Amino acid sequence: MRSILITGCSSGIGYHAAHALAARGWQVFATCRKPADCARLQAEGLESCTLDYTDPESIGAALDHVLTVTGGRLDALFNNGAYAIPGAAEDLPTDALRAIFEANLFGWHDLTRRVIPVMRGQGGGRIVQNSSVLGLAALRWRGAYVATKFALEGLTDVLRLEMRGTGVHVVLIEPGPVTSRIRQNSIPHFERWIDWRASPRRAQYEGELLARLYEDRAPDRFELPPDAVTRVLIRALEARAPRPRYFVTLPTHGMAAARRLLPGRALDWLLARV
Repeated sequence: MRSILITGCSSGIGYHAAHALAARGWQVFATCRKPADCARLQAEGLESCTLDYTDPESIGAALDHVLTVTGGRLDALFNNGAYAIPGAAEDLPTDALRAIFEANLFGWHDLTRRVIPVMRGQGGGRIVQNSSVLGLAALRWRGAYVATKFALEGLTDVLRLEMRGTGVHVVLIEPGPVTSRIRQNSIPHFERWIDWRASPRRAQYEGELLARLYEDRAPDRFELPPDAVTRVLIRALEARAPRPRYFVTLPTHGMAAARRLLPGRALDWLLARV
């Protein structure tokens, strides 16, 4: 039975992927940051334990648990858990950037470095990183999240090159709008870090961001359900020779093409209107 460790499984992409891969015959270890979410997944029949990317001891304990259960083997890692801090870049405290990089990049790197010796020792494995269209293109109000995803893209590209010949394949998945709770989950971080009332952009917050952040809305025009990512994840995990990148949703395909074809000013003009 092939084994996979998936992070960020309390909802959305991670939750769907964990159930789908378990149904497909994978031995799935679905991790969450909160014990209550792990208990819920266990009640649904999944193997689950806590893993908090900001806590190295939690990362180590989760991986130790997985390797104990599997007898020291891990066939795949799907780094997925992340959060956002909406707000203008000029209003983003440096400590907020440090905090989000701990969760969205440094923790991923810590876990990945711990997994690589296991995969190298067994002769191969898959490391799949769930990036974003925002790892390809910058959008207003999303500076913190964009920064972590751009960094993830570069670090993963280097890792993929360096792991050539080891049997360990490193893959990026780049979803666009996918149904999840990232908007709702970003609200506490926005309220903690962004002093929008004191911002010179207060009117823009009131006219643009606050309604988008707090109001229940219909799905975005091109939004797809999480199973769109799971289908691509399965290809990345089970293909004999996986691609370096997999795009999910029309906006990601479109943005990748725009980056290749448009000059910088034209691309900025386009992105400023999204």
